[in-house]
Amino acid sequence: MQLQAIAYFNELARCRSIREAAQNLGVSPTAISRQLENLEYHFGAPLVDRTARGIELTAAGELLVRRSRSAMREFDLARQLIDDMRGLQRGEVTVYVNGATGGAILAGVLSGFSRDFPAIRARLLEGSATEALKAVHEGDADMALTLFSPCEPKVAARSRVPVRHAAILSPAHPAAGLQELSLETLCAYPLAMPDTSFSLRQAFEERLSAAGRSPADVVFTTPSVTIQKELARQGAAILILPEISVAREVRSGELVVRPLAKDAAIDTLIQLSLPQGRSLSFAAEKLSAYLEARLRSYGETGRMG
Repeated sequence: MQLQAIAYFNELARCRSIREAAQNLGVSPTAISRQLENLEYHFGAPLVDRTARGIELTAAGELLVRRSRSAMREFDLARQLIDDMRGLQRGEVTVYVNGATGGAILAGVLSGFSRDFPAIRARLLEGSATEALKAVHEGDADMALTLFSPCEPKVAARSRVPVRHAAILSPAHPAAGLQELSLETLCAYPLAMPDTSFSLRQAFEERLSAAGRSPADVVFTTPSVTIQKELARQGAAILILPEISVAREVRSGELVVRPLAKDAAIDTLIQLSLPQGRSLSFAAEKLSAYLEARLRSYGETGRMG
């Protein structure tokens, strides 16, 4: 049994389609089917069921996925560590990020990191803080950069830096002339925010509840920061985001930042999390050091520099 067969099977299990797995791996559907047959012969059990909706894993297939993914991660790490022993400054690092702020910080770091280590490849995943920390713990990511991070004792919080949210709006917006925006002001104008499954929205709703106010009547509900920014640029909505999330638009004069009043203040931490008790590859060690340095700078100055 070859590692290639396990790699093909894991991709098939991920996308549940032989055709899609073949496209993702750059091979023919026949190659996927052949490796699947080899695995089923090796284990003496069917690993998938073919249905009208695609591929469904059997109980044996589910078991193989759980066990083999862990083994494949260890093989990948071993390969990178051997490269490190040989002095090869290369490899791949996987980073899970959530929130526009984490994305802005990570993008700023990666541009310089890539110049210094051109042979290292970065794989970026996006999701909730809970998903991100789980991925680090389970070995699906080398590190995570998260906001509103839940307590997860199975990962190590290498760095935690305070992040303050603010009101983001067009300079032509009627509220742009205020020194700060209270809950009353925010509720008087259309808002663009994600839904209540997002921690930012939950924090805002908690502020409203603490002030004895009704839940927010959000006019534009969207998780897309791109859409939120466009609505703000057109003067159609006020956003609640950290300033770093809109730094470019603020520099160009398209948007302005106004502090939130005490009753509306939303503070959190941006956290860099690494696996607990697991060796880091050269690529992961170097990138985590870059991120730590940039987070330290951000914590001291409020800017990425």
